[in-house]
Amino acid sequence: MLKKPELSFWQMWNLSFGFFGVQIAYALQSANISRIFATLGADPHDLSFFWILPPLMGMLVQPLVGKWSDKTWCSWGRRKPYLYVGALVAVAVMAFLPNAGSLGLTVKMAMIFGLVMLMLLDTSINMAMQPFKMMVGDMVNERQKAKAYSIQSLLCNAGSLVGYLFPYIFTWIGIQSVAPKGVVPDSVIYSFYVGAAILILCVLYTGMTVKEMNPEEYAAFHGIKPAEKKEEKPGLVHLLIHAPKQFWQIGLVQFFSWVGFLYMWTYTNGAIAETIWQTTDTASKAYQTAGDWVGVLFAVQAIGSVLWAIVLPMFKREKIAYAASLVIGGLGFISTYFIHDQYLLFISFLLIGCGWAAMLAMPFALLTNSLSGSSMGAYLGLFNCTICLPQIIAALLGGLLLKLVGGTQAMMLVVAGVSLLLGAVSVVGIQIKKQA
Repeated sequence: MLKKPELSFWQMWNLSFGFFGVQIAYALQSANISRIFATLGADPHDLSFFWILPPLMGMLVQPLVGKWSDKTWCSWGRRKPYLYVGALVAVAVMAFLPNAGSLGLTVKMAMIFGLVMLMLLDTSINMAMQPFKMMVGDMVNERQKAKAYSIQSLLCNAGSLVGYLFPYIFTWIGIQSVAPKGVVPDSVIYSFYVGAAILILCVLYTGMTVKEMNPEEYAAFHGIKPAEKKEEKPGLVHLLIHAPKQFWQIGLVQFFSWVGFLYMWTYTNGAIAETIWQTTDTASKAYQTAGDWVGVLFAVQAIGSVLWAIVLPMFKREKIAYAASLVIGGLGFISTYFIHDQYLLFISFLLIGCGWAAMLAMPFALLTNSLSGSSMGAYLGLFNCTICLPQIIAALLGGLLLKLVGGTQAMMLVVAGVSLLLGAVSVVGIQIKKQA
């Protein structure tokens, strides 16, 4: 098997640059979905149920994109066709989703319309996101993968920073952040429009600057014999049964990590409105101001992630980097319960960003080094279930846990912190594959 060539920094940058635009869309979704549905009239105890659709669509879409793209060879490339389709659909949906309350529909119909748009948005974002992870696995050698995924993490968090800040920036320049009851404010609507434009431009940049391997090159660099190429690829169930042990070990860490962040996305808006602005009235100016401030806090988290993504490659041992990052992130979540100043929360979300940076980089670097090239895409698609399934379970249990902690949304961030600490403990069980 030939060794993959060393890539320059800019080659790895171009490989992941489109992720910047995709992550803007994902950040807008993450920071504003609870706000949108609360504005439309959703009860706080039901908010977590709206978060079932995104990971559910991810579980369905990403394994299929991985399996299908393993078999796809065309003039556009192997993974890029799925990237283009996902990006185009995401752009269209981003124009409709924030307008769910502006179409003259009843509250019930507006909710249904919003749910359908949310389902389509997450499906398309998942389709656009997965090819970037696969292309790094395809084209980057084992020694450089940690660096490549750290670059991807940096771009991802830079995109998050932009997406999270959009509503706050638009409000600052004078666009309305308050709207009639049941209508999403213009500051949020315009954020989705601009995010959609940036998404398609970034994806086109990666498409034009990256040339994927042809079938012969791919086979040579991944040790695939001609006879193996002609065989029918094993099904997803077969691959799952025969997955390397690292798949399950890292998956356990993923479970606790993604439970924590699902609760952050679901309850931060309500928590900050309760603890800083002392309101639960979703139609009030204070609640919408809290919603804008959540975007700022998530942007601070992204800054922390960008900075920590630079630090991560400096660790000599991946497991120490992974576990330490999750501990820092967990403490950041827990600290939010004890802070009642909007600016001091910057410290909490900088710490949370450290955990997020590791979650974006370390699992994929560790996993792809344990995989063979013939089913790389399918395994990465299946591995996405370790991201999606925890979110579905967390969403189903969210309302119950909220009652158990006294109905205070701020306590759900403490639950998120404890979950990340459990993830850090689980890192101990990962067996690192030695590099050749």
